[in-house]
Amino acid sequence: MMKTKTIYLDVCALNRPFDDHSQDRVNIEAEAVLTILKRSQQDQWHLLNSEVIEIEISRIPDDDKRQKVEILCLMLQKFIAVNDIIEKRAVELELFGFKPYDALHIACAEYGKAEVFLTTDDALLKKAHKYNKLKVKVENPVVWLMEVIHK
Repeated sequence: MMKTKTIYLDVCALNRPFDDHSQDRVNIEAEAVLTILKRSQQDQWHLLNSEVIEIEISRIPDDDKRQKVEILCLMLQKFIAVNDIIEKRAVELELFGFKPYDALHIACAEYGKAEVFLTTDDALLKKAHKYNKLKVKVENPVVWLMEVIHK
């Protein structure tokens, strides 16, 4: 039996199923995200939501895409509200060079005790892999899913 995992998907990962699938990479990442969402519905994995996710989604300019991502968010089980601890950690992460929203997402994932923070943002992945003081693993959904399935 597989151990229950706690997962934080950032907004670029949640958007991926609704991006243009003409590129192979986008198509594969979309399938990985959908597989992760499906497993969460089977109670194998718990997905975290956060105030930061909801704010960032509310700023998606395309109404149709925003509504689809909002529907996906109904599958996220545990809500993390931003608090002083998260804000302080986000400031620390910004000092290392993380963008403000990325820093808040990572701080929320750490606060929610996520085992993994999933993103399709290459710049964020590169920065996170260089910084060894994160309390959460940061990975691309495809790479992470392949690791989990292989184990």
